[in-house]
Amino acid sequence: MFLEKFYPKKYVRSIYSINLKKYYKMGYRGILFDIDNTLVPHGAAATDKAINFFNKLRKIGFKFCLISNNKEERVKSFATAVDAPYICDAHKPATKSYIDAMEIMGTDMEETIFVGDQLFTDVFGGNRANMYTILVRQINPKEEFQIVLKRYLEKVVLFFYVRRDRKKLRKEKKQYNKRRLSLLMKKNKKKTTAK
Repeated sequence: MFLEKFYPKKYVRSIYSINLKKYYKMGYRGILFDIDNTLVPHGAAATDKAINFFNKLRKIGFKFCLISNNKEERVKSFATAVDAPYICDAHKPATKSYIDAMEIMGTDMEETIFVGDQLFTDVFGGNRANMYTILVRQINPKEEFQIVLKRYLEKVVLFFYVRRDRKKLRKEKKQYNKRRLSLLMKKNKKKTTAK
């Protein structure tokens, strides 16, 4: 389906709801982050919460890199505050900056996650680079005009994404219930035979 190239592998409320230890156990070693409306509101400085988040990543063992379409002045000030390498003027969804960021971290696409708040730049670029992509909800709805327009199109894509996931979950639940029912029937049969 055409829209699937914009689908994230995971959709979460915020970066703080990502189970980082789980992903580390699964073999992921690097995480690329968009900045604006992913880590902090658009144009905001690094908060204590964001700084602590990056300290937590270090303790777990993750390498990370910031990758933003914004100008160097904006990206460098945030990167300095959280002590992270960065790529500015990334031209997402072009894949070159994703690949360059993995080289900076010393990771490859199988062990790298991309986290961002926009489907048509962040997620689409990460998918094109064959990375595991996580979409987070935008922090602040007040954005530049061109981004606001893209958000309307994103809602359409997310509608089909969520619908697909609901169908998938329903199917898995039905399969689980059938297996469970089958096991219960076998157990009841064994009990009846034993009597």
